[in-house]
Amino acid sequence: MINVKLNAGEKKGTISRHLYGHFAEHLGRCIYEGLWVGPDSPIPNTEGIRNDVLEALKRLNIPVLRWPGGCFADEYHWMDGIGPASERARMINNNWGGVEENNHFGTHEFLRLCELLNTEPYISGNVGSGTVREMQQWVEYMTFDGESPMANLRRRNGRDEPWALPFFGVGNENWGCGGNMRPEYYADLYRHYSTYVRNYGGNKVYKIACGANTDHFQWTEVLMREAAGLMDGLSLHYYTIPSGNWFASKGSATEFDTDEWFATLKNTLYMEELIIKHSEIMDKYDPERRVGLIIDEWGTWCDVEPGTNPGFLYQQNTLRDALVAGINLNIFHKYCSRVKMANIAQLVNVLQALILTEGDRMLLTPTYHVFDMYKVHMDNELLELEFESPNYIYNGASIPQISASASMDGEGAIHLTACNLHHAEAASFSCRIEGFNYSKVYGKILTHTSLNAHNTFEQPDLVAPAYFEDAELKDGVLEFELPPASILVLTLN
Repeated sequence: MINVKLNAGEKKGTISRHLYGHFAEHLGRCIYEGLWVGPDSPIPNTEGIRNDVLEALKRLNIPVLRWPGGCFADEYHWMDGIGPASERARMINNNWGGVEENNHFGTHEFLRLCELLNTEPYISGNVGSGTVREMQQWVEYMTFDGESPMANLRRRNGRDEPWALPFFGVGNENWGCGGNMRPEYYADLYRHYSTYVRNYGGNKVYKIACGANTDHFQWTEVLMREAAGLMDGLSLHYYTIPSGNWFASKGSATEFDTDEWFATLKNTLYMEELIIKHSEIMDKYDPERRVGLIIDEWGTWCDVEPGTNPGFLYQQNTLRDALVAGINLNIFHKYCSRVKMANIAQLVNVLQALILTEGDRMLLTPTYHVFDMYKVHMDNELLELEFESPNYIYNGASIPQISASASMDGEGAIHLTACNLHHAEAASFSCRIEGFNYSKVYGKILTHTSLNAHNTFEQPDLVAPAYFEDAELKDGVLEFELPPASILVLTLN
């Protein structure tokens, strides 16, 4: 029995809705076929954006969407993607498969997608191959409401009113595909470029600097030392690779054994150590925690599905991915005083996608269902949750068996999310609720008897949430048993 104390009167910070952010790059079939089919497509669409995907994403209340990359961002020249579609410049997508990019999905189309989803745009600017002037003009084009060449160009292209632009990234992965820069060099470039990312009218841009890859702590040290006063956020990228080997086989998304199950979950728990260590460096230069840690690329990265273009990064999505999502979201909640945004990679058809499409067909992945279940935490107050997790021991290695988080919404309801990482053993809970009296409990669970269970176009609902009716709440004590390899959300009111 796991004894838990949940103090409903002890608030630990706000779980920003932006922790539930997403990422859509011009990569493989994420934009084209996944989100965009064009207005003349036989697939039902709204102004070129496919309706089935649009409706599925609306249900998640997506708070923020990052675009156009990723590595693509530092080769993207925004003026190629405005004006009549037939006249837009074509380019080669050098990073992702060497395929042609026709630029039919550009600034107007992306910002229209954000409007339809009622989500906030997060745009990554081109530092690697772009100019300061190009970046300045893009921000002016989108946000200036006066008389200027860029504002007038926007009007000629059919948009009179400016858009709100809450988030702007000054480059992406500039330590790698964004220019192979040293941190000292990028810090100077950030200071230079960010100066010209201006606030026009009532628009206030939250400026995000390119941060570290995984455990590159020197990068964080240099950026915070040299440029913290000019940034609002600093990014961090970390992917869960099942094999732990970036340069060889990363491991199959669906064909794995218990060894690989355990290794994958162990690798994803490394996220907590990274947050702690990067935060300690940030605290030296920003003790008030004004600068947010922005984890704008995370998720599983597996080998591509057999027979698919290796540059398209298309992988299936199993119950294991659902656990990876639940664990990471619980970690982000825990460190919400520093972590202010996170963006899973990616939205459709790429890496740990929420949605997969094939022609006019669409399915929701287990990861989609985790985001749908966990969305009850958005903008809630994090609650103190005290428990000692039993160890999940496998082949001599040990990790915590349980990942959990709790929050209180604006109406006083408590939401508890819990993941059982163990592949074979259930976990029993006795949770004492202090500070408030509750009489009702209900919830949903996501699990399956097969660890590699996943949804296909033939069986799109094989892994789907079910109502959980085995929780009992009596005299301030909540009791329930969490099956192996499962994700649970309970609501108390």
